[in-house]
Amino acid sequence: MDRTKRDEYVEYVRARMPRLHRTAWLICGDPHLADDAVQATLAVLYSRWRHVSTVENLDGFVHRILTRRIVDERRSRWSRVLLRASPPEPPDRVTAPGQPGEYDHVVDALRALPNGQRAALVLRYFADLSVQDTARALGCSEGNVKSQCSRGLSTLRDALTASGTEPGSDRPRTTTMRLTT
Repeated sequence: MDRTKRDEYVEYVRARMPRLHRTAWLICGDPHLADDAVQATLAVLYSRWRHVSTVENLDGFVHRILTRRIVDERRSRWSRVLLRASPPEPPDRVTAPGQPGEYDHVVDALRALPNGQRAALVLRYFADLSVQDTARALGCSEGNVKSQCSRGLSTLRDALTASGTEPGSDRPRTTTMRLTT
């Protein structure tokens, strides 16, 4: 690979690395598997970098590689070995000791989702992929992505309501019941 292409690759990777790590961690829930998936993705991307100019949406292409790496890893027998009970705390997380913050509630609710819904939500809303790109990354139809996202958002909303928190609010959410006749 010539120097110009290599520099373009390095620049792209530097700009996208935090987002790729966050996406991988949210999909698989394990920081070590996320690191492995991102490294494998970057290796594949490097080997194909000469041909990326023909790719219509490079970010979607990279997220598709990442998602497939995570799915392949889950299928292997090594993915059944749990190395760590919980991921390390993110460095930017600020909560009072003993009081879980909004971040904890959202991540816990996200982890409780089925794999398909979690992957669709992470790619669609955290990685900011379009419905089409999410469908390509997951290898499913656009309708499936829409239904997985709809179900996942509903489940997340119910879980956050049950936990007494609402995203974007520092106080517990109060609910009112409306009866219609």
